[in-house]
Amino acid sequence: MLKSLYTWTLTLAARPSAAWWLAIIAFLESSIFLVPADVLLMPMILSRPHRAWRYALLATVFSVLGGIAGWFIGRFAFESIARPVLAFYGKLDTFEQLSASVDYKTILLLLITSGLAHLPPIKVVTILAGVVNVSLGTFVASAVITRGGRFLLIAWLLNRYGEAIRDFIEKRLGLLSALAAAALIGLYGLYKLMH
Repeated sequence: MLKSLYTWTLTLAARPSAAWWLAIIAFLESSIFLVPADVLLMPMILSRPHRAWRYALLATVFSVLGGIAGWFIGRFAFESIARPVLAFYGKLDTFEQLSASVDYKTILLLLITSGLAHLPPIKVVTILAGVVNVSLGTFVASAVITRGGRFLLIAWLLNRYGEAIRDFIEKRLGLLSALAAAALIGLYGLYKLMH
């Protein structure tokens, strides 16, 4: 199912309505959809490099709006919407483990790592942030910085290096982001030990 969903999402980039689809996918990814907006963003930027920044901004705005929707789902509709969605994607156990062991600072760290590296998946963290009632303002600020940073970095790399960097982004940017996220977690753990 994931492969066919990925392929379908990729085909949307060639449509005249690709920008609308990017907005929809970026919104849904942050709350309920499995395929990252990057899958659609990269071929769109490569086919129209002069629109790279516009596409990155569009993905950022709708990803943040989708994150806000995820926050509201977690805060006000966990049992009726979030639980079935998380169960469908096989993320309910991950969610329950996270919710049992987080505090406010940990949620902020998860928002950063998820926004940059999809670790854990962004939809899990947006819903979790609503469940534990993270300040909506803080949530939005972290989403703008991390999601915007990721999409703008992708736009810059593709605009600068073109198709040659695409393989690197698809295969290694996630790894590098994960390493940066792990470093943040390690620094946070060290900070907690020292204080």
